[in-house]
Amino acid sequence: MSDVAFPLALPSADNHQMTLHREGPLFVLQLHHKDNRFTTEFCKSILQALQTVEDIFIASEEPVDMALVTLGEGKIFSNGLDLMHAVSYSPFMDTYLLLLRRMVTFCIPTIAALNGHAFAGGCMLALAHDYRVMRSDRGYMCMNEVDLPSPLAPGMAGLLRCKMAPHTFRNMVLQGHRFSAQQALDEKLVDVICPGDQVLGKAKELALQWAPKAKSGIVYKQLKEEVLDSR
Repeated sequence: MSDVAFPLALPSADNHQMTLHREGPLFVLQLHHKDNRFTTEFCKSILQALQTVEDIFIASEEPVDMALVTLGEGKIFSNGLDLMHAVSYSPFMDTYLLLLRRMVTFCIPTIAALNGHAFAGGCMLALAHDYRVMRSDRGYMCMNEVDLPSPLAPGMAGLLRCKMAPHTFRNMVLQGHRFSAQQALDEKLVDVICPGDQVLGKAKELALQWAPKAKSGIVYKQLKEEVLDSR
């Protein structure tokens, strides 16, 4: 995979929904397809990006610093599932849950750069990362399934419980509370808040801080799996 040409358009140059960039030890995956709603194709494209990064990581002859930053575009990180697609194509949810599992147990540190709203499935993707930087001047984190209404898949509920305190879980799931950046920081849903024009820079700083942990190799992935499975 050392011959991958960056930036990499996914799923293809003709159907450009996201771009994977490389900046030394950092990989930046920018999602820029409308409001980044999840379809099967969109999920598979993110999975392809993760596989590209993992292949490069595994191919390294010596332990290396490495981290991944995921960024949205404009005022939206992701508005969640494409509901019409999710309802009409029954295999979709299996692909989406695979994506969450893949991200939450990824082999290197991951940082979500929340440039704007992270709703429902988009909130889940943000929480599947190891760390989160959130825009302070606009945007919310929210699980609004109670207002749709729609149940949570077992894997989704497990991830939420792993990532937050019980009272935060209650407010997010049963109230559909919209967490502002300051509230998200207070509830430890995010690690850093900052103005919108600083989100990517702060996310990269955090990524560089924790990128050396990738040197533990497969152990980093195994530790993530233990944390998730113990909840």
